[in-house]
Amino acid sequence: MMHASRTPWLMISRIAWRNLWRNRRRSIIMLSAISLGIWGMIWMTALMRGMVDQMIDSSIETLSGHIQIHAPGYMDDPSIEYLLPPLSKSPALQKLLASDEVVAWSERIRVPAVIRSERDVYAVTLVGIDPARERGLSFIAESITQGSYLSSVNDNRLLLGKKLVERLETHLNRRVVLMSQDPDNNIAERGFRIGGIFETSLQATETTYVFAGIETVRKLLKSGPGVSEISLLGQDYRNLDSLLEKTRSAASNADVQTWLQLDPYLGSLLSVMDGFVLIWFIVIFLALSFGLVNTLMMAVFERTREIGLIQALGMKPSYILLMILIESIAMLLIGLLAGNVLSWLTILPLKDGIDVSAVASGLEWAGMSSTLLPAVKVYDVVLANAVVLVLGLLASLFPAWRASRKVPIEAITRVWQ
Repeated sequence: MMHASRTPWLMISRIAWRNLWRNRRRSIIMLSAISLGIWGMIWMTALMRGMVDQMIDSSIETLSGHIQIHAPGYMDDPSIEYLLPPLSKSPALQKLLASDEVVAWSERIRVPAVIRSERDVYAVTLVGIDPARERGLSFIAESITQGSYLSSVNDNRLLLGKKLVERLETHLNRRVVLMSQDPDNNIAERGFRIGGIFETSLQATETTYVFAGIETVRKLLKSGPGVSEISLLGQDYRNLDSLLEKTRSAASNADVQTWLQLDPYLGSLLSVMDGFVLIWFIVIFLALSFGLVNTLMMAVFERTREIGLIQALGMKPSYILLMILIESIAMLLIGLLAGNVLSWLTILPLKDGIDVSAVASGLEWAGMSSTLLPAVKVYDVVLANAVVLVLGLLASLFPAWRASRKVPIEAITRVWQ
């Protein structure tokens, strides 16, 4: 008889391992199902995370940043009348922008304007920028495909999007006329030469924005030293509470908003995505659980007489329950390992992205480019494995409990209660 003072873990584990491979075909089918299930969880989540991350990155890079500071009233009426005072008048804000919490920042003047070529006229948004500070903060510098980026805040050239250039039926180094409104509501008009053409994944960006040096725009609009907005980039777009609080304290008389407030749609999408991931994992596991429970029930049924015999020889019901659970754990761990390796082998070759240009026009409205980059998050991988392991153990309790409840004499004679 078995020693009552201690659980024979090693022996029970060996028996469970052998039992797992007594019906190799059934075990391999179940392991394949678990592997494909965890692969499907991680793969689909990586694609969905990639789509959401691209939409967020696109929004942040398209002049949004993580946090924006505006003069009160500017968001309701984005005109030259609402300007923030120079940074020299806000030492607290200067100190914050120079801290390690702020990765990059820039001042801008952003106003509605009209651009005219020899062929056509188009309504745009004129943005006066500091070219040096915009590097690493927005898409502009990295998107120039023709001509060159602005050299300074006093550069007299314009940067136009490729689609806008096509609609105006003009080209690089040609002159265009830019018109806007100064603080006195007078028309401000001036001719510029197209110094650079940028391309982005979104056609709307190319047709909306026209960039010039911020001092050049100030001279055009006769606006003085103020700015329309200050955009800044923090360490993590998900964790902005501390930086937001400090920014509001340093710019107490200004309107301070995060990218989530500037783009509520993406903020809602991010929240929904986090909840959807867990639901997706549970739905996939529910499909797996039927196979897992069925496999264990069949294994128990086939060994009914054997279980009755070892009970008659002195094995406690709790040991039998433990044996079935160990079988389940072994099956789950092997399936999870294979599924994670399969996920890694599938996603690694796609590190440069998946070409979805065939449906790019349909995805543009959502802020997605023609290349989809799968994004694997450690949190998602851990959550997927945890869901399968924990729920798998719970699903295994019923077969294990049924096996441990068998009466030895009835089990030996194959009577199932």
